[in-house]
Amino acid sequence: MKLDIVITGVGGQGNVLASRILAQAALDAGYSVRTSEAIGMAQREGVVMSQVRIGEDLNGAVIPDGTADVLLGFELAETVRGLPKLKPQGTVIANNKTIYPVTAALGLCHYNRDQLIDYMHNNVTDLHLFDATDLAAQAGTTKTTNIVLLGALAATNLLPFTKDHLLGRVLQAVPAKFKEINSRAFQLGFQAMEVQ
Repeated sequence: MKLDIVITGVGGQGNVLASRILAQAALDAGYSVRTSEAIGMAQREGVVMSQVRIGEDLNGAVIPDGTADVLLGFELAETVRGLPKLKPQGTVIANNKTIYPVTAALGLCHYNRDQLIDYMHNNVTDLHLFDATDLAAQAGTTKTTNIVLLGALAATNLLPFTKDHLLGRVLQAVPAKFKEINSRAFQLGFQAMEVQ
């Protein structure tokens, strides 16, 4: 068994927390895990990307281009930027929410949301695109967008452990006062995939 997952977004979206929850859940279930993170580039509009490799014969922490099984996208443009990591029949679970970079807000570049969505529809075989930020707001705070997307990932049956196992690891990773909100966010993400 081998599963390669790329998580991409912008700074402050909980990318690293999500990758560490996934990695720990896999370790708890008895799998070998390797991870890597590209962080700290948000202020320079660089990508924030985590890579989680689960399984056997893991030769390194970096997933080669064109081989990732899953791309978990927290922001629309960053999801498109991460697509070269995905294998041809790979799965994309992505938030359709946009976070405009400073250069776009200043009019120095163009951010075309419709083109990004069209590009994904035309280039991804297994695409699950929905407003994870809205579901997170329904759970109690948009800060749980990452947990909504983990819940959605759990609904794919691609993970080598159960939904309840992953939810348990989520609840261990967050402070006690936020457990209920994160549990709701996870369940809303799971349900979002069930209706697609």
